[in-house]
Amino acid sequence: MDISFAQPARAHLVTTEDREVPVPVTLRYTSDDPLAVYFDFPPDATLDGDCVTWTFARSLLDEGLSMPAGHGDVQIWPCGRTRTVLEFHSPYALALLLFDTVVLRRFLLRSYAVVPAGEEDVGAVVERGLSALFGGV
Repeated sequence: MDISFAQPARAHLVTTEDREVPVPVTLRYTSDDPLAVYFDFPPDATLDGDCVTWTFARSLLDEGLSMPAGHGDVQIWPCGRTRTVLEFHSPYALALLLFDTVVLRRFLLRSYAVVPAGEEDVGAVVERGLSALFGGV
């Protein structure tokens, strides 16, 4: 049985002028994809006016709450005691967002209540991924 939840949050987009613009975001987790977390941004918070979802490893979020983490499109690091930076890279732009650490930590703890760390069914995730890739061949 798939267990999913969504948690509304507010981030602050850091602009090139070093201003912080509030941005709504929905943090999502599903036991159907237990290794991942989803950050959904509404159309008015994106460059092209479409909804955008960033998907990345739950373990990356966990690590980034206490130390710099990530080497690719998503990088995360603590910013003082109360905030966490998420940096998203795309071929078109870079977004630097500040989140309240307590909000991210609460979301992460809720995800661990659904599927504890280390108890993810990796075999099922790989099987679903291969099935989607090969169209059930």
